[in-house]
Amino acid sequence: MLKRLCSKRHIMKIANRFRLTFPAALAAVVAGGSAVAAPKDEPIAEISTSLGDFVVRLDAQRAPITVANFIRYADEGFYDGTIFHRVIDGFMVQGGGFTPDLKQKRATHPAIVNEARGGLPNLRGTIAMARTNEPHSATCQWFVNTVDNDFLDAKNARDGWGYTVFGRVIRGMDVVDKISSAKTGTRMGMRDVPMQTVKILSVKIKR
Repeated sequence: MLKRLCSKRHIMKIANRFRLTFPAALAAVVAGGSAVAAPKDEPIAEISTSLGDFVVRLDAQRAPITVANFIRYADEGFYDGTIFHRVIDGFMVQGGGFTPDLKQKRATHPAIVNEARGGLPNLRGTIAMARTNEPHSATCQWFVNTVDNDFLDAKNARDGWGYTVFGRVIRGMDVVDKISSAKTGTRMGMRDVPMQTVKILSVKIKR
C-alpha cells in the first residue's frame, strides 16, 4: 500500500495540487496520506471556551495539510474538554492537548509536514500549529498569536522552518485577549498554566 502511495507519479500529483516541493509531498504521504485531502474553500472554526467564543477562518489554500489535520481532530471531538494549558501574555495562548487535570492527550493521528515555508506570517490573531524542536512534529496542539511574532516565521526561524499558520481569528479576538490576560503560574511542573482553568468546550467546523 505504501509503495503505491509513494510512487513518484502519485507524489507529483499531490505536490502539484498543493504547490508543495516533492520532499514535502512525500513527507505528507508517509505521515498519513489522507491528511492532504484539505477542503478547497475557507472553512470556519467556531471555538467555544469557558471565557467566551471566538471564530477562526481556516486557510486551506495556503496550509492544506494543516487545515485538513485540524478539521479531522475537530470533527472527531478531540478538542472538546481540553484546556489552554500555556498562556503567555504578550505572546500567545496554546491549547488543544491537555485535560483539566493537566494530563496530556495522546495524538490520534501521525505528525504532519511543516507548511510554514512560503506560508502565512505569525501576526496577531493568527492560529498556528505547536510542535517540538523537530520541524515536522505537529499533531494536535495549536496556539493563537496575541501579538506579531515574526520570529516564528520560517524566514526568521533559526531552524529554517518556523511554525505553520493556518488561519486567522475573524471574530472574538477580545476573548483571546481575555484568555491571554489570565493569571498564570506553575502547576504539576508546568509553567505558564492559568490558575483558573480555561476550557475549550468545543471546536465546530462550518463548511
